[in-house]
Amino acid sequence: MKAKVILITGASSGMGKATAKALIKEGHRVYALARRIEQMQDLEVLGGQPMQMDVTREEDIQKVVDAIIKKEGKIDVLWNNAGYGLYGSVEDVPVSEARKQFEVNLFGLASITQKVLPHMRKAQSGTIINTSSMGGKMYTPMGAWYHASKHALEGWSDCLRIELAPFGINVVVLEPGIIVTEFGDVMLDNIRMHSGTGPYAGLTAKLVAATEKMYAKGQGSKPEVISKTISSIVQSRKPKTRYRVGFMAKPMVWMRTNLGDRLFDKVVMSQV
Repeated sequence: MKAKVILITGASSGMGKATAKALIKEGHRVYALARRIEQMQDLEVLGGQPMQMDVTREEDIQKVVDAIIKKEGKIDVLWNNAGYGLYGSVEDVPVSEARKQFEVNLFGLASITQKVLPHMRKAQSGTIINTSSMGGKMYTPMGAWYHASKHALEGWSDCLRIELAPFGINVVVLEPGIIVTEFGDVMLDNIRMHSGTGPYAGLTAKLVAATEKMYAKGQGSKPEVISKTISSIVQSRKPKTRYRVGFMAKPMVWMRTNLGDRLFDKVVMSQV
């Protein structure tokens, strides 16, 4: 298999780091991008290329892309993986925080994509992988801003796929289910901070308890299920447009697609 130049955002932990390790071992040139560069030294030991980058800072993105092109002359794969979950009631979460959610989950992703695209177009090849979520197709209580950002990413990616097809560039949407990473901890911290007291405190307590119980039972897929999927996409000349993988991803999206709104609402709320 021919080695490829791969950029991974959000590579300091979870799915990003696990996949970076796997791709490095497969012989690819992996550039691991994240704010917390101190957490990626293990990737450098393995042969990876850690680089500090904040996806909300245009100057960071341009500097990183320019440096990689200067060194490698190309970018074969961009995996837009950076993101987080902002949870809390719509009434409680400040709009300023909601804007930050979109800056990371959508606009930062769009910015690095824009800066990589000219180089892929020149090569008439490339693959862009956007990490959405099963949450890009369904919803859960207290997650309005997170789900909104992922629903937006789904539509954005579909438009991008059509635009880039004439240039030989693949656009893939990754829709993970529940994966055991830092995501759950960040989500719980957010919901406690924004809606731990006040009129939504009861629902918050139930959601926190249900989430903690799920993790205590060991439910959720390991990040390696994502690593295998990304490896498959990287190796494919014509990958599928969507990959739905991980705990509960397929059944939850199936229910959202096939059940009416009211019935799906009951299914979701029965879990909290």
